[in-house]
Amino acid sequence: SEGIRHPEWTLLFWTSLAVIVPVIITLWCSAQRSKRKTHMKDFFRKSKHGWHYTDLFNKPTYCCVCSQHILQGAFCDCCSVCADEQCLRRADRSLPCKEIMAPCSPDGAMEHRWVRGNVPLASYCAVCKQQCGTQPKLCDFRCVWCQTTVHDDCMDNLADADQCDLGEFHSLIIPPHYLYRVNKLRRRHPDEYSKLASSCGSGWTPMLVLANTRSGNNMGEALLGEFRTLLNPVQVFDLSELSPSKALQLCTLLPPGSVRVVVCGGDGTVGWVLDAIDTMKLKGQDQFIPRVTILPLGTGNDLSNTLGWGAGYAGEIPVEQVLRNILDAEVVKMDRWKVQVASKGLYFRKPKVLSMNNYFSVGPDALMALNFHTHREKTPSFFSSRIINKLELDGERVALPSLEGIIVCNIGYWGGGCRLWEGMGDEPCPPTRLDDGLLEVVGVFGSFHCAQIQVKLANPVRLGQAHTVRLVLKSSKMPMQVDGEPWAQGPCTITITHKTQALMLYHSTEQTDDDDDESSASETESPTPQDSPRPPGLASACA
Repeated sequence: SEGIRHPEWTLLFWTSLAVIVPVIITLWCSAQRSKRKTHMKDFFRKSKHGWHYTDLFNKPTYCCVCSQHILQGAFCDCCSVCADEQCLRRADRSLPCKEIMAPCSPDGAMEHRWVRGNVPLASYCAVCKQQCGTQPKLCDFRCVWCQTTVHDDCMDNLADADQCDLGEFHSLIIPPHYLYRVNKLRRRHPDEYSKLASSCGSGWTPMLVLANTRSGNNMGEALLGEFRTLLNPVQVFDLSELSPSKALQLCTLLPPGSVRVVVCGGDGTVGWVLDAIDTMKLKGQDQFIPRVTILPLGTGNDLSNTLGWGAGYAGEIPVEQVLRNILDAEVVKMDRWKVQVASKGLYFRKPKVLSMNNYFSVGPDALMALNFHTHREKTPSFFSSRIINKLELDGERVALPSLEGIIVCNIGYWGGGCRLWEGMGDEPCPPTRLDDGLLEVVGVFGSFHCAQIQVKLANPVRLGQAHTVRLVLKSSKMPMQVDGEPWAQGPCTITITHKTQALMLYHSTEQTDDDDDESSASETESPTPQDSPRPPGLASACA
C-alpha cells in the first residue's frame, strides 16, 4: 500500500508545482512591468523631450543612438527622435529636442535643427528631389522646424544649409527667437510685440492649438503630437492638463489681433474656450482676442458644421492640409447668448446663468441628451400635455399649438447635421446668420417628430425670429439643454439675451462636380455666414 501511495503523492507534488510556478512567474513579471512603467513615467516627466513609449511603430524605425531596428522603444512627438529602450537615457542626454525659446544667429538668421533618420513617408530630398528614407537603415536628415528632408549624400550640396525659413507654415509658427526677445524686453507693451513681429515676416498670424484629449475616441492625444511636430511645442496645449484661460495668456505676449486658436474637440470644448476668451475681455485684454477655428472631434459638432469645418475629423486628411485650410479661412463674427434660468419660488437664489453658442432646447430634444427614459417610464403622462406655459419673442406673446418641445437656435445646424430652420425648403423664410443678433425659434410635437426632422421627413413648427426669447414653464420637471449639456429643471422662467460676439474662422469648402446639380437648388437654403444680412426688426413669423 505504501508503494501505491508514493506515486500519488509524487503526482500531486508535480501537479501543484506545474500550477504554482507559472503563477509565481506571472506575478513576478507583472510586478517588474509595473515597476518599470513607474520608472519610465518618472523619467518621461523629467525629460525635455516629449517621449511616448510604444510596442509597435507604424513603420520600420531605427534607433537614433545605436542605428539598430527598434522593436520596443520610444519616440519624441516634438522632434521625432526615436530610441530603443536600452538607448533611451543616452538619447535623452545627447540628442537635444526642439528649443521653444532660443536666440538666433548673429546675422539674424535661424539655423536648421537636423535629426537623422526615420524621415516621414513620401519625403523628398530638397536637393535631388528623389524620395528619402527608402533604405532599410538609419539614413537621411529632416529639419524639425521647416520639415525639409535631405539625403545623406546631398547635405553638402544644400543651398543655404545653415538657414531655416520655418517652411510652409512659417506664418503660423512662433519662432524660438521671438520668445527669447520677448523674455528680454524691459517694457512689456503691445507696441513692442508688433516691432518684434517684423522679424517673423509679413502676414505672421501665430496659431495656438488647444486640444481636448478626451474627445473623439482619444484622438486628441495623437493630434497633439502631430501639431508639436509641425509647430513650436509651446503653441500646443492639452486641456486635460491646463485650462483654456491659462493657455490663452500666451496671446498677451503676441502682436494684438494676430493670433488664431484651433480648438480640437466637440462643441462643449469650443464653448469652454470661448468662455475663457470672454474672461479676457473682462480683464481688459480685448486687443489680444484671438480668432477661433475648430477641428471637430467626436460626434455632433453642429457649430463646426456651420462654420464649414465638417461634422467630425477622423484623420481623413493630413494635419498639414488642416493647416492649409486654416491659412485660407476668413474671419466672421458669431453671436453668443446668455441663458438665464430663474427657478419658480426660489426668489432669493441667483438665476442659473449659462453661455450659448449653438442652441437651447426643452422637451424631447433635450430628453435624448439627458437619457431621461427611467423618469419617463415612471410618469407616463410626462409628455401628454403642453409643457410651455408662455413664449415671448422680443416681448410679444406667441400663440402656440400643442407642442412638447421648444428649440432656440443660433446656428444653421442642429442634431448632428440637420438644417433645422430651413428644413425641407417647403416655405420661404429668412435665412440664418451667425452675426445678426437674431435667434430662430421652432417647436416640436414629440420625440418621433424630432426623428422625422433629422431624416428630412418633416419640418419643425417655425415660431419666429427674435433678439430676446422668454419662456415660462409649467409645474412639471423637464429635461433641457444648452449646447448639448443637459439637466433636469423644475418650473422656471428662461430668458435668452445677446451676450457678445466671438471672432471665428469660416472655411469655404470647394464645390465638387457632384454638387453642381444641387447648388442652384440649395443656394438659397444654405447661405454662408457672408451672405447679405437679413433686415433687422422684431420677431418675424414665417410659418
